[in-house]
Amino acid sequence: MNPSKLRNLPWKDAARAVEKIKAQIRSKFEHPFRYIKRVFGYSKIRYRGLTKNTERLFLQAGFANLLIGRKYLPA
Repeated sequence: MNPSKLRNLPWKDAARAVEKIKAQIRSKFEHPFRYIKRVFGYSKIRYRGLTKNTERLFLQAGFANLLIGRKYLPA
């Protein structure tokens, strides 16, 4: 929903609750891509072949999962 429409809704509205749930899901989904784009510098794709790009993306997704999951590992 557009922010201008969401702003006009009452606080206890069901649509506002649905938008909050959607935002929570979106943040969990997009957070690993922040690691891939910013930490690993993968903001632009090099078209060296689709297979190579796919393998590189999978490798960086695995590393991003390790970085995110690092806080859950025992010290």
